[in-house]
Amino acid sequence: MRILLFTGKGGVGKSTTAAGTAALAASRGLRTLVLSTDAAHSLADAYGISGTSNGNCAAEPTKIADNLYLQQVDAQLRFEQSWADIQRYLLSVLDVVGVDPVAAEELTVIPGAEEVFALLELRHQARSGDWDVVVLDCAPTAETLRLLALPEALSWYMTRFLPFQRKMVKALRPVLTKAAGGVPMPGDTVFDAVERLHAELDDVRQLLSGPNASVRLVMTPERIVLAEARRSYTTLSLYGYRVDGVVANRVFPADGADDWRSGWVAAQADVLTETDASFAGLQVWRSLYRTREPVGVEALRDFAAEVYGDADPLALPEGEGPFTLQRTETGAIVHLALPGVDRDQVHLARNGDDLVVTVGSYRRLMTLPAGLARLRIAGAKVDGSELRVRFVEREEAPDAAPR
Repeated sequence: MRILLFTGKGGVGKSTTAAGTAALAASRGLRTLVLSTDAAHSLADAYGISGTSNGNCAAEPTKIADNLYLQQVDAQLRFEQSWADIQRYLLSVLDVVGVDPVAAEELTVIPGAEEVFALLELRHQARSGDWDVVVLDCAPTAETLRLLALPEALSWYMTRFLPFQRKMVKALRPVLTKAAGGVPMPGDTVFDAVERLHAELDDVRQLLSGPNASVRLVMTPERIVLAEARRSYTTLSLYGYRVDGVVANRVFPADGADDWRSGWVAAQADVLTETDASFAGLQVWRSLYRTREPVGVEALRDFAAEVYGDADPLALPEGEGPFTLQRTETGAIVHLALPGVDRDQVHLARNGDDLVVTVGSYRRLMTLPAGLARLRIAGAKVDGSELRVRFVEREEAPDAAPR
């Protein structure tokens, strides 16, 4: 099964490109599901669908063409399945301290819950075996990056603090309840719900960072948009997700341009040259600016066919993922692709069994495999947009300085 994620700055044509790719896959006889993690769902509008059960499309996959299904995630249903036990406990705490019930209901909803539960729905559908292709229309870039970082961040908390907290609360519940002025302590159902949510999100990460999944960036040939796309490429790589290509959308055709449009053609040409250089090694597809917006299954299919040309839009990404481990005689070398960064933009630290990598405002806490946790860092360097960290046996003399 192939999984494709589309993201980019708001308004660049991300949903159109995702919908078109899904329509093209379905036209080739592949069972295709397209769904959205964007709270501002627009896929149904792209396909020209309206008037269904929830205003866009059914909560379950809805057939809109041969082999093509569209799903509007029912966030409330997934919320009840994955968060209800936790919410009930939080409501009981807020009730004891006198918070108004209506306000308490609002306070116990996770920020960004709809996007999180869309990821859980992705997991459910991907594991169902019903689909050959699953296409995700992701939220704009910043939200997508935060969302894709969530599973690993939650895993770090779950493996270090939750087991201890669970044992402590169980052993000291009577004392803690009395000390907290009657505020109830979480029970097994709450901890079980948190662990279940963690397991499901961890499985989402395994799916999306696996060899059958990749992210595709959508942009328009503007310098600000290009800058954000470059940062997204770096950050997605930092978190271990593959980027397999870039779609440069709304490119002005050079033929028959008047003076006004000629200025745009020249400006876009400069940005497109930078785009090719910024994403060297990736496929960069270009989509000409159309006289009208493609709406409907057929129009979107034709749009995608023109964008990809003779290339296979569903081809698996080549090579290894952003994170690789190379064993050596004295230890190992960790390779982490960080395209577009310089040495002074990367900060590296070790915290116990964790390797902490910071690039700009984004930080990843990478739990080291057991075989590396017992080794020490002997050196690190950024070389050719790749971070390399060398681990050696503790008996080996350290390098004079990290490289």
